[in-house]
Amino acid sequence: MPWLVAGLGNPGPQYAGNRHNIGFMVADELARRAGETFRDKFNARMARGQLSGQDAVLLEPLTFMNRSGTSIAAAATFFKVDIGQVIVIHDELDLPFGALRIKVGGGHGGHNGLRSIFQHLGQDFVRIRCGIGRPAHGDVTGYVLGDFSADERPHLAQLIDTAADAVESVLRVGPGPAMNTFHADKGKGGRA
Repeated sequence: MPWLVAGLGNPGPQYAGNRHNIGFMVADELARRAGETFRDKFNARMARGQLSGQDAVLLEPLTFMNRSGTSIAAAATFFKVDIGQVIVIHDELDLPFGALRIKVGGGHGGHNGLRSIFQHLGQDFVRIRCGIGRPAHGDVTGYVLGDFSADERPHLAQLIDTAADAVESVLRVGPGPAMNTFHADKGKGGRA
């Protein structure tokens, strides 16, 4: 049984650089590391390969964020993946930009992609929470659908690399030990 690794985002070039699309960015990096290319399946972009010695299916739902669960549940059913072997990579308003947390279960915190996954699959999956921070004031929707700022962009590659490393760590040693590694290092590299 493979692991199912889903990066969340919205399809289309107009969303490509949005904070909400950090999940797609990390999934792209994981596909690069695996030497795989995406093809269309499950109303998503899908790639299958080896990551950290594990069979992994990479998924980028093309359903738009608020319907991500339909695509992820279809892939999980097809590959007979247990919810404990689903990893979802997503943006997190409640973490400062560049911070990263690994979590299993919990609430959706108003995140529409997570809410959709809860409805279609349940909530006891592994999450790679990529911090994007909150706007100082104004509309949260406009903020998450906005591109990373000029100040953030030079550090974005590091966040993507760290999140991809976190996924590979979960695949290699499991979520608990991966949390110990990534949450203990509060220094350079966006791990906080």
